[in-house]
Amino acid sequence: MSYVLPPPPVTAVPVQGGGDFPVRNIYCVGRNYWAHREEMGVSDRDPPFFFTKCRDVIVYCPPGAATDIAYPPETSNLHHEIELVVAIGKEGFRISQADAPDHIFGYAIGLDMTRRDLQGAAKDKGRPWDNGKSFFQAGPVGEIVPMAKTGEITGGRIQLSVNGTMRQDAEMDEMIWNVRETIEDLSRFHTLYPGDLIFTGTPAGVGAVVAGDVLEGSAEGVGSLTVKIV
Repeated sequence: MSYVLPPPPVTAVPVQGGGDFPVRNIYCVGRNYWAHREEMGVSDRDPPFFFTKCRDVIVYCPPGAATDIAYPPETSNLHHEIELVVAIGKEGFRISQADAPDHIFGYAIGLDMTRRDLQGAAKDKGRPWDNGKSFFQAGPVGEIVPMAKTGEITGGRIQLSVNGTMRQDAEMDEMIWNVRETIEDLSRFHTLYPGDLIFTGTPAGVGAVVAGDVLEGSAEGVGSLTVKIV
């Protein structure tokens, strides 16, 4: 095959134990913890909804070191959202909850960075959220830990601190739609492919960060990441 332009490099995230996980599609679940749902002004249990990020948002954050990410342009209200990330390893469409674990390759800790002011303006006008959610370095992630090592993750603590002060702290079993339910619902609309990532939603406590802030996130059984806003 002859390309008229050089093909882009593969976006990949290192896997604990060796190898790299090639990223295909990125799906994100909105408002998937009760307390966060309420802090965003919603209190009912609607079906899950999803938005996407492009692969270029991914920035790998190796364990034990701070990774610099740039404060993005055209915003004055950049927010952190710590999340459990599910890495899909097997193709599937209309996947049942019972079969969902068979499609999981592993897990990672991730951040859904958000230009909240741009997202809010888009919401007010009924427009897509792309400018608020999908931008360069908007998806920091730690290494992917294979499910063969972790087992199926259904709970455990997820946390984020900013400059040493705890901002987000919750149990992952507080998700409104758990991972099995999320995979079942998402796969009704999309075929899931090996390489897909699912950001499973953030707990309460989201807030603004500025240049110089250091963010430290962790998910029990999965690992941690550290990000510095520059």
